[in-house]
Amino acid sequence: MTSYEALAGSYDLLTADVDYPRWAKYIRRHFAKAGRPIRRVLDLACGTGSLTLELARAGYEMVGVDLSEDMLSVAEEKCRQAAPRPHFFHQAMESLCLPGKVDACVCCLDSINYVLQPKKLQRAFQRVYNALESGGLFLFDVDTPYKLESMDGQIFLDETEEVYCVWRGEYSPKKRICSFWMDIFQRLGEDDWLRSGELHREYAYPLEDIEDYLRQAGFTHITRYAELKMTPPGEQEQRVFFTARKEE
Repeated sequence: MTSYEALAGSYDLLTADVDYPRWAKYIRRHFAKAGRPIRRVLDLACGTGSLTLELARAGYEMVGVDLSEDMLSVAEEKCRQAAPRPHFFHQAMESLCLPGKVDACVCCLDSINYVLQPKKLQRAFQRVYNALESGGLFLFDVDTPYKLESMDGQIFLDETEEVYCVWRGEYSPKKRICSFWMDIFQRLGEDDWLRSGELHREYAYPLEDIEDYLRQAGFTHITRYAELKMTPPGEQEQRVFFTARKEE
C-alpha cells in the first residue's frame, strides 16, 4: 500500500499534537521578514490541508499540492468553507506545474525527506524556483541525518480512541534511508477494527547537499534556522528550517 493511502483518514487524529497555528505564525514571521508583499502561497506536500487552512484563514490565497489523492480529498473537504478557498492539485514535487506564479512556497513537516532520490529533489527545487515570482520566498524544513540515524531500532506508538498505530524505524547507512513500517488499526464499531499497513521512508539529506541543490536551482540568500525559531540550528538539531530567495 502506498504512503498515506491507509493513513489519510486517520492522519489528523494521529497528528493532533502538531500545533498548526504555531507553524502558521512562524511562517508568517518569515513572510514579514521577506520585506515584500506575499499574497499567493503554495503549500507543497500539503497533506490533509491543516496548514493550508491556517494560512487561508490569515488571508493568503492558497494553493495546495500533494502526491496523495486520499490526503487531497480530506484537504478539499476541510477547506471547503475557507475564504479565500484554496485550490488543490495532485502532483509530485519534481513535476510541479502551476497555472500561475506564487509569491512564496512552504513545504513543511519533513516532506522534503520523502523525496528519496537526490536528482528528483534537485528537479523539485528547480520546479519551485520556476513557480515563484521574482524575489519569491521558499521556506521548508527537513529531518536531519542526526534525527533519522537515531531512529534506527526505535518503536513508536500513537493511540486515540478511534485509531491505534505502532511503527518501528530502521536506518540504512548505505542507502541513507530511514524506513518506518506502520501497523494501523482503525475502529469500525464497538468491537471491530480494521488493520492495515504502510511503509514510509525518509532520505537523510546532508544539509550541505540541500544548500548545493538550492544554489543549482538559482536560489540565493539561503539561511538555516533551528526548529520553529529565528536562530541558527545547533549541531544536534532534529529538524532544520531553510529559507531561500528567487533573485529579483
